[in-house]
Amino acid sequence: MKSSLVALGLVLGLSATARAEEADASGPIVVTGLPQPEPALDTPMTRAAVTADDIALKFNAASVEDTLKYLPSLVIRKRHIGDNFAPIATRTSGLGASARSLIYADGALLSALIANNNGNGSPRWTLVAPGEVERIDVLYGPFSAALPGNSIGTTVNITTRLPQQLEARASALVNLQSFSLYGTRDSLPTTQFSASVGDRFGALALFAAVTRTEANSQPVSFTTIAGSADPAGTSGGYGDVNRLGQPIRVLGAGGIEHHVQTTYKFKAALDLPHGLRASYVLGIWSDDSRGAVQSYLSDAGGAVSYKTAANGATTGFNSAVYQRGALHFSHALSLGGSGADFDWQVTGTLYRYARDWQTNPSPDAASAVSTATGFVALRNDLPAALSGGTGTVQRQDGTGWATLDARAVLRRGAHAISLGGHADRATLNAQTLSLANWLDEQSAPGQLRSSSRGSTRTLALWAQDVIRLSPSLRLTLGGRQEWWRAYDGANTALTATVNSSIAQGERRFAGFSPKASLEWQGGHGFAVRLSAGQAWRMPTVGELYQTTVIGTLLANPNPGLLPERARSLEVALTKSDARGSVRLSLFNELIDNALISQLNPATSTTFVQNVERTRARGVELALDRRDVLPGLDLSASLTYADAITSRNAVLGAAVGKLLPSVPHWKGSAVLTWRAAPRLTLTAAARFSSRNYASLTNDDTVGQTYQGFYKYAVLDLRAVYRLSDKLDMALGVDNLNKDRYFLFHPFPQRSFSAQVNWKL
Repeated sequence: MKSSLVALGLVLGLSATARAEEADASGPIVVTGLPQPEPALDTPMTRAAVTADDIALKFNAASVEDTLKYLPSLVIRKRHIGDNFAPIATRTSGLGASARSLIYADGALLSALIANNNGNGSPRWTLVAPGEVERIDVLYGPFSAALPGNSIGTTVNITTRLPQQLEARASALVNLQSFSLYGTRDSLPTTQFSASVGDRFGALALFAAVTRTEANSQPVSFTTIAGSADPAGTSGGYGDVNRLGQPIRVLGAGGIEHHVQTTYKFKAALDLPHGLRASYVLGIWSDDSRGAVQSYLSDAGGAVSYKTAANGATTGFNSAVYQRGALHFSHALSLGGSGADFDWQVTGTLYRYARDWQTNPSPDAASAVSTATGFVALRNDLPAALSGGTGTVQRQDGTGWATLDARAVLRRGAHAISLGGHADRATLNAQTLSLANWLDEQSAPGQLRSSSRGSTRTLALWAQDVIRLSPSLRLTLGGRQEWWRAYDGANTALTATVNSSIAQGERRFAGFSPKASLEWQGGHGFAVRLSAGQAWRMPTVGELYQTTVIGTLLANPNPGLLPERARSLEVALTKSDARGSVRLSLFNELIDNALISQLNPATSTTFVQNVERTRARGVELALDRRDVLPGLDLSASLTYADAITSRNAVLGAAVGKLLPSVPHWKGSAVLTWRAAPRLTLTAAARFSSRNYASLTNDDTVGQTYQGFYKYAVLDLRAVYRLSDKLDMALGVDNLNKDRYFLFHPFPQRSFSAQVNWKL
């Protein structure tokens, strides 16, 4: 499941045009899961691409996810430069459904399929820098047998450069965001430097790169209390309403992050006799982050106050003060061969959290441990907590995933038969402990406060046949059989004065996913394709074993969660010519047992549950035209989706309401003008209609912290090529300074300057 792609029918290679939308949907897709010329694999799906030239000319890209923000139907929840939690929302799935997308870089799985959320389940984008990208290819929907059920939304394959001769590059970027909201007004700088070098020595190609980013963010949270008055003895808060329309008092800002992140890449490819090639990719990512707070309150004497309750507790501020550190490793190893009518490849990948932790000061009297003398409170209030004292540390060392894929393609007459096998394992190892000094992650860990661990494993076999029925008609039939297992699940939580533990039972599931596609290619570049597919999206280990406390009882969202079953249809009509293409897609998707976090009225708690059925249908229009006027290129998309809950026995109020963060409308447009031989100017816009956070759509106020609102953003970029080896770029993101929320406040107007050099 978690990857049945990697080298398989992973992702694509558009046509030779390498524009944002494919002009000829009939040709084979070049599998580019590793940085090598791999054999073609037919994949009957709508696809899009971004090339290195697109990135250089059109995107103010501080990180690789920035390069996808204008593609049809995609929304990337990137809260700021340096953000580690940036999931993709697709045509039919929202920002909390990260496990419905697959992200690969040079064959390595970057999707964190240990969870299905916009936090720990977000892709590990930071292992790729924009400057090393050769192209990014995107598939829409679960219509290929080569893809696991996580492809329900989208599959993204990032291919980076592999040198053919001596090359060296360097890039320096500066970004400055101006942010103003409530009592926070600040200018937030970011700097980034990247460099790479590579060469080919006969049959051996080597490449190495490093990227270092130091970023400062706007607040990602606000401390609020209910009502219209500041805490007793303080003043300075701001009156507002929450997303339910109830009055609140905004006391200060939190999660004001400072990031220092470094990514190292090493790649090697060796051409062997008899058409064989072996390749290896290593990625290393480190992160050192700090989260700070700003209080708007002052006491009677004029001193800054962090008080959020009558007893003097600073609970709301404490959770927004933290330190984070991480060291992650990614490996991808591949061996393959190709011939006139037979190609094969075996790929193994490994992603591991060697070190991953976060510390916080203890928030209130509920943060307590049992000792020989009884139940001892560990409240550590601000501002004293800023200098140290008791706290907690959350560790995920040992968490990670591994995949193994084998596939072959045999071409005989009118048939192209693909076969493949897949295995993966995902492991969660998370624990929270008391800490003597929250500023020192290594200081005397105390009592275990909670832990969640477990593993999932998937085995799969798949086959697909592309049959040329006539010169203009092609039929693709395929199927995928998967065997899934969840095991070694266990949870521990501090529920009173003792730890309560639960060992979870083993789970198994087997499911078959049929696929079919019929494509007709008419004259004058006109094509029609009907695709249908079923896909099983297995529960992630995090969904199964995340610890939850209800009163004094230890519970879990549901260790017995059922897999999601998606049944998807798409009709795509494409008209292409030498100057570009236009595509109209009609789509419909039913998901049974959808895995969504929702309120359970019986227990008044919110956790992941199976929602009986969701239904999403809509239309997507995408166009890519070159020289609409001399020197002027246009790419644009517009999507309408009606994605609702259609059955829900647990929460009947959700039936007929929009799914979380799946708006009715979203779109983008990119206009690029080649103003002079050395000067290119780009204006880009993206927008979304009203979002909702809850299944019941009762969050009626979107323009507030924790609300989901509509937005319209205008970006500009100018690139001037000083010489064949040196260019510079100036850019503005959110020129119109739209102040919008997708739960968190999003960046306001940001200016960037970049200089790029190559040998």
